[in-house]
Amino acid sequence: MLFDDRLDAARQLAGELRRFASSHPLVLAIPRGAVPMGNVIASELQGDLDVVLVRKLGAPFNREFAVGAIDETGWAFVADYAHGAGATEAYLEREKREQLAVLQRRRAEYTPGRAPLDPKGRIAIVVDDGLATGATMIAALHSVRTRLPKRLVCAVPVASRESLGKVATYADDVVCLHSPLDFNAVSQFYRTFTQVDDEEVKELLRLRAAPVPEKKAS
Repeated sequence: MLFDDRLDAARQLAGELRRFASSHPLVLAIPRGAVPMGNVIASELQGDLDVVLVRKLGAPFNREFAVGAIDETGWAFVADYAHGAGATEAYLEREKREQLAVLQRRRAEYTPGRAPLDPKGRIAIVVDDGLATGATMIAALHSVRTRLPKRLVCAVPVASRESLGKVATYADDVVCLHSPLDFNAVSQFYRTFTQVDDEEVKELLRLRAAPVPEKKAS
């Protein structure tokens, strides 16, 4: 399976999530790449859009390789292979502090003047553009679970089989369109996989938060 881009993946994912449309779900996207996807899914399901802020903890010799992840509260998931990848306790503490500071800045930039939307008692759908290690999704699901959603759903277009097994215990439902044997990187399953910048994230959140204008009587 090869997706044209994130929006194509989001439309296909929304089709698999259609059963939640009647519940006015809260779609929580993991920035930055999943925010345009979350916008499509929230629109298709007539739900609300917000972000769940988490950051991966990168390995010391390859920062793109996640050895864990941290949420806004400071709770961190550390993978069982972290120390084997060179992440000592001292390194992990420094990395946690650095990534927590990034999360604090992003919260101030992404949702200025308002609190995060509350998932308590709602269907909460956590969306990402794919799972490699699953670390950031685990941190995101843990973060949302502590706020008592009625049902917690993990939704991704593509994932490694190992990562799906890891995240399954953190969610009530896992919706994944493609879980190939030959998984190397999320980007290999997209024809176009461009970076999403902070300005696009802020604009999408601003537009979704704006009240819908009332229709004038004809």
